[in-house]
Amino acid sequence: MTRILLKITYNGKEFDGWQYQQNRRTVQGEIERALKSVHREFIRIHPASRTDKHVHALEQYAHFDTTLDIDPEKWSFILNNKLSGDIRIIESKEIDPEYHVRYHSKGKVYRYKMYFGEPSPFKYGLETHVKDELNIDRMREAAEYFIGTHDFTSFSSAKTVIENKVRHIYKLDIIETTNGLEIVIMGSGFLYNMVRIIVSYLLEVGKGNRNPESTKENIENKDRTQNPKVAPAGGLYLERIFLTEEEQGDYLKENT
Repeated sequence: MTRILLKITYNGKEFDGWQYQQNRRTVQGEIERALKSVHREFIRIHPASRTDKHVHALEQYAHFDTTLDIDPEKWSFILNNKLSGDIRIIESKEIDPEYHVRYHSKGKVYRYKMYFGEPSPFKYGLETHVKDELNIDRMREAAEYFIGTHDFTSFSSAKTVIENKVRHIYKLDIIETTNGLEIVIMGSGFLYNMVRIIVSYLLEVGKGNRNPESTKENIENKDRTQNPKVAPAGGLYLERIFLTEEEQGDYLKENT
């Protein structure tokens, strides 16, 4: 038995998320379908992270076990020939059979993209249109309160079933682009809808509907009803997954 690690990228516009759902098009379902056509039996893949409906991934990882005698590096070519154009296997390689990408990965980076001006059909589902003027300085002031270790109950979906909602945020940057903003958040892990709720909250601060100073109290209250809005999924990208502490450390050094 050989454990194969896949490095994957996908455009989430036409997917109902990562996780397999019967009669729905999902990223996991498409890759497992391709694996089944090679193995002639069902093969389960295990992801490092699960993305929601319409969320994109620049770098996702998943592994599967196989008994086939195929060069590990050739799996990317084999699967890409069976997948549609909105999923690509960037790389495939053999990993230790005890390594599990979900439980052993060290952290993630998400990037949320938005733009100003006239709505563009060519950005639809790829970036979120913002029609309001934003106070970027106020947003950056509020962003500082998220850095560190906190219980993020106030910024998780009511559907979150995980009891431990403590996470560590290493970085939260608000970057001005030519015609918009990008919010980049790096953390040890994220709760269901957590990034999109934080983005929505920061936008409310930028619009003047929230005070940056109230962010600390908002986090400490652990009250999900304080933050009911969730930013649209189409602007969100899973950008990096750190498989080792070294990768995570290098990223922090390069982006500090």
